[in-house]
Amino acid sequence: MTGTQELTLLEKQEAIIAKIQHRRLTKRKLFLRILLITIGATLMSVGLEIFLVPNNVIDGGITGISIMLSYITGWKLGIFLFILNIPFFFIGYKQIGKTFALSTLYGIIVLSIGTTLLHPVPAFTQDILLATVFGGIVLGIGVGMVIRYGGSLDGTEILAILFNNKLPFSVGEIIMFFNLFILGCAGFVFTWDRAMYSLIAYFVAYKTIDVTITGLDESKSVWIISDNARQIGDAIMNRLGRGVTYINGEGAYSGDDKKVIFCVINRLEEAKLKEIVTENDDSAFLAVADIAEVRGGRFKKKDIH
Repeated sequence: MTGTQELTLLEKQEAIIAKIQHRRLTKRKLFLRILLITIGATLMSVGLEIFLVPNNVIDGGITGISIMLSYITGWKLGIFLFILNIPFFFIGYKQIGKTFALSTLYGIIVLSIGTTLLHPVPAFTQDILLATVFGGIVLGIGVGMVIRYGGSLDGTEILAILFNNKLPFSVGEIIMFFNLFILGCAGFVFTWDRAMYSLIAYFVAYKTIDVTITGLDESKSVWIISDNARQIGDAIMNRLGRGVTYINGEGAYSGDDKKVIFCVINRLEEAKLKEIVTENDDSAFLAVADIAEVRGGRFKKKDIH
């Protein structure tokens, strides 16, 4: 093979890799991403300026630092949100990718503008507990939407990913330490009761983010190993209306061939599935695990006759 042919082959391989790695979004998906990031960032603005900030309650991360700096200096919250998050745009570009970085930058711009426009609007409630809970919920929905559609509104996660390579802690542990420090500082800037309310708001927002990202329709994966695999599989299909997949396995200790059943159910069907397994083989191996998301295949439930 000549040098020219080798070069051409190499160029083709690079082009294929580039095509795989940088697949462009369709116009519909791009519009949907922009729309939902806009809604998510706007909801976070509402959670901050209409509920939390007027009552001197903060969130964790860069947002919490921005709220305290805004309170101390008297500058607009949107200014600090934008300035403090900009370095993480460049870190995210290098660590995660161009699409994530641009989505994050757009979300931060919308958030900064939203908090600035909503600042003169009076708080919905002066009840500190109501403001804490509902502010956390609205903020959590907004942040969860942005994360679900490929962006971020706070640089804490990106910073944790960066430090994770240099520290003997997981990303989750680094984020927790960082936020506990910030929420602790709120006690000195505001009052200690406001710091405790801030901890409640952070917890509510954290759980709401999880629900928003994973969805309310929680699914579970099920693995079953039994000598009566066919009977159990038929019962699951006929009595639950769920499809099953049979996988050939081998017992490491016994060396016997085994049929492994895999299926996906929702949480309301778990008790019924366990009943089916026990009826057909009370010694069957059963493992159930939570699933964050299910796509494709034949997960849709069939009618039970």
